Amino acid sequence: MTPYQPPFSITPDIISLISNISEQLGRLSVRDEVNNLRLRRINRIRTIQGSLAIEGNTLSIDAITALLDGKPVIAPPREIQEARNAIKAYEQFEQWQPANENHLLAAHQLLMTSLINKSGRYRSGNVGVMKGESVVHMAPPSPRVRLLMGNLLEWLSTTDLHPLIVSSVFHYEFEFIHPFADGNGRMGRLWQTLILSQWNPLLAQLPVESMVNEHQSDYYQAIHHSTQKTDSAPFIEFMLTTILATIKANATPQETPHVTPQVKRLLETLADSSQAMNRNELQTLLKLKDRKSFRERYLKPALDKGLIAMTIPDKPNSRLQQYALTELGKQLVPI
Repeated sequence: MTPYQPPFSITPDIISLISNISEQLGRLSVRDEVNNLRLRRINRIRTIQGSLAIEGNTLSIDAITALLDGKPVIAPPREIQEARNAIKAYEQFEQWQPANENHLLAAHQLLMTSLINKSGRYRSGNVGVMKGESVVHMAPPSPRVRLLMGNLLEWLSTTDLHPLIVSSVFHYEFEFIHPFADGNGRMGRLWQTLILSQWNPLLAQLPVESMVNEHQSDYYQAIHHSTQKTDSAPFIEFMLTTILATIKANATPQETPHVTPQVKRLLETLADSSQAMNRNELQTLLKLKDRKSFRERYLKPALDKGLIAMTIPDKPNSRLQQYALTELGKQLVPI
């Protein structure tokens, strides 16, 4: 029996992208910032937020950070459950082997716990991918799922192609098969990252999924084009372009915002408290009596630079308004 071979072609653009990615990773590997635990944590949070956002989850980076820190978050229960599941999945990330079906099912169970009835099991019914009220992709019938996934995992375990190609082909084929009742998108992206991380661990630390979220329509369009052509080359090109863009964004040293002594004092005060605070509490701790001066010299500049955020952003004048450090703000002060 001839081994299964997913249909794809290797274009000149794919070859060029592989070369550029390899070169950029070589440069990135020598930067101390990549090994910085704070940066790795921030990128992991961005990865989780980006992947969930593609599926319609509205939690912000700060909300997911709060969940990671064990703090309460006010949001729809399902969205909080999705984020908690994703956090747990990425904590176990390094224990899984990409070609191991049991690991794949265990990862899905973890990602979809309390979200669907049959987490960790292939679907038993037929599914379609919808865009509005239109079906844009009808997945293979459910009785074929186990065979198709078995073929795909077998190919993954035996192919000697470049991991950048392999991971992208697997990702596309996984979405085409749509093996689960729900959670296929986040699983496909998670598994591509897992495959890539075993080639170069740096790729597990970079927020590729956040970049995919920024180009979500192109992501779905690439899947659609690949299905129309019966050739995943368009999707491979999209994913490699996105990976390259993510590496370049992280290889460029981020400019540290210039802050005044007043703003720095405000950030340090919030860092010391480790919790959100209202205007009166901040003014008291800073020993400031003039409300106008506090707003103009402390509060407004910190808000404008994205160093702090309102806890009730849609009601800036609410009497319950509080202010908390953002991830950017936390980078400027010890916590």
